[in-house]
Amino acid sequence: MNALAQLADRLFPPAPHVAMDDDAGGLAAIADPGVNLAIWQRRLSPALATDVNRLMGAAQGDVRLNAPLAGLASGLAAAFAEANLPEVPTLVADIVDLAKQAAPLMMAAAFDMRLEIVTGNACHKFHADYVPLRLITSYAGPGSQWLSNEDAAALADGAAIDQLDVRQLLAGEVALFKGRLLTDTPIIHRSPPIAGTGARRLVLVINPAHEGCC
Repeated sequence: MNALAQLADRLFPPAPHVAMDDDAGGLAAIADPGVNLAIWQRRLSPALATDVNRLMGAAQGDVRLNAPLAGLASGLAAAFAEANLPEVPTLVADIVDLAKQAAPLMMAAAFDMRLEIVTGNACHKFHADYVPLRLITSYAGPGSQWLSNEDAAALADGAAIDQLDVRQLLAGEVALFKGRLLTDTPIIHRSPPIAGTGARRLVLVINPAHEGCC
């Protein structure tokens, strides 16, 4: 366990249904029936961070795509060009790589994905997704917030959010969220409420193609 994971365990009680690893291979833990959130505690490489900063400097950064894995790289390149966004080859390669890692876990050959700059309160209510699995990473800005199963149950019973231990992904971390179509105990999460703070996020969401969303 790396230093960040150890710090998280000091701040909050460990959540046995959450797998955390500083290696991408740790995402495979999502296949465990007792795990509903797998987190790769990565940091962006300098080249990837440069592309992220370049895109964050654009007027907008909304890219949506439905494509098979085999055509993902070319589809993303075309989508970026159509949106008049700067060339970000390292970022495109990273998105393709994340889809390749998610494909066998999602048992998917095609994906619905979106990459967007978020400045408001997106999905700010705690919820579970109506998908089997969803991959989310915040390349920039605050990451998704999530609750332990115990706190999720307390919230459902009427507890106030300020009574719960709201946990949060860091920028760069990659997470696989187990949804309602795969388990009776999906991970409860939300986008961090940032409206009025001046914060901006660059968020990637990857779903198996044709599945519903939150």
